Amino acid sequence: MTQLDNYRQQFLALANKNYFNYGGQGTMPKVSMDTISQAQTYIQTTGPFGYEVRDWIESEKKALRIAIASELNVIEDTITITEDVTVGCNIAMWGIDWQPGDHLLLSDCEHPGIIAIAQEISHRFKVEVTTCPLIPTLNSGDPVAVIEQYLRPNTHLLVCSHVLWNTGQILPLDKIAGICSNNGTLLLVDAAQSVGMLPLNLQTSGVDFYAFTGHKWLCGPEGIGGLYVKPESREKLRPTFIGWRSVITEPQKKPIGWQRDGRRYEVATSNYPLYPGFREAIAIHEKWGTAEERYQKICLNAESLWQQLVKIPQVKCLRTAPPESGLVSFQIRGGDSQTSAQLVKFLESEYKVFTRTIADPDCVRACVHYFTLESEMDQLVEGVKEWLD
Repeated sequence: MTQLDNYRQQFLALANKNYFNYGGQGTMPKVSMDTISQAQTYIQTTGPFGYEVRDWIESEKKALRIAIASELNVIEDTITITEDVTVGCNIAMWGIDWQPGDHLLLSDCEHPGIIAIAQEISHRFKVEVTTCPLIPTLNSGDPVAVIEQYLRPNTHLLVCSHVLWNTGQILPLDKIAGICSNNGTLLLVDAAQSVGMLPLNLQTSGVDFYAFTGHKWLCGPEGIGGLYVKPESREKLRPTFIGWRSVITEPQKKPIGWQRDGRRYEVATSNYPLYPGFREAIAIHEKWGTAEERYQKICLNAESLWQQLVKIPQVKCLRTAPPESGLVSFQIRGGDSQTSAQLVKFLESEYKVFTRTIADPDCVRACVHYFTLESEMDQLVEGVKEWLD
């Protein structure tokens, strides 16, 4: 048994399937599951809402913020603990002081949840929402130039993803942040596909808000994520959902102000046993290698899968060059959304290969991690060939 095989045994979901859905949900390591169970047992046996458990909760909150901050290369005070990416995006998008006539710019590769938030903001505050076309820049063109072209003097916020969830394209955040800053525009990044995949240094990126989750590429538990808020942008973002964790109270328990760090956007009681479980998930990746080493291996795996797929005449990969991320999206020539769905169902039922469909552009998306095996990629390709035959 190889060292990689031993490592993969920590992820129970890999034992009986060929998994390619890390962009939807990662495979949680056993140590995270065990830690969550142990934490729940500790709380109940020690006594919920007792002083000892309260101290434990506070220490876990701090430890998790430190672990997340280390992953993003930021200071601990900039981190808000949330449930998922969409919650983080809601905090940022609703916390802005919108005025009638303001402009909100989205890319054409944003998740339906983000589009729905923008639509409701437009309805309530009479804000104009438009999109800029980044899909055509996947293989040629400059996404920064496109965004700059679509910015307006009254563009209050740009929302874009770091790694586009449908095509896998990586956007140059530092350059985008630069043009936004020059335009007086705030930048919110949907980081659903980047945290846990890319080596990150948000402190130098210039982004204002960066919303992420723990259950995708970091392989943590569902229901926990975070939001980074640049210190200089904190006062521009008012809390929308408010609770006892958001505020500073006087001795009579009356709120007298907002927390001065990322806690000001947190609300109230959370599922605290998830916190150490998430920390263990982060730690297990760090034991394998650095963020840069993990990303390099992801890219090697993505290139290997892409090379096999482009050799199939009936398959068209969205990228015409090897992918720059772990997302490998492809189409069946002459097919449609029903074709993609049929292929995904076939792969799962006949080959235990787990992929997913994407609606726009219509395609099948396969996600490779640093611990994906060549044999798993071979199974995916073999399944595609059999289905085509």
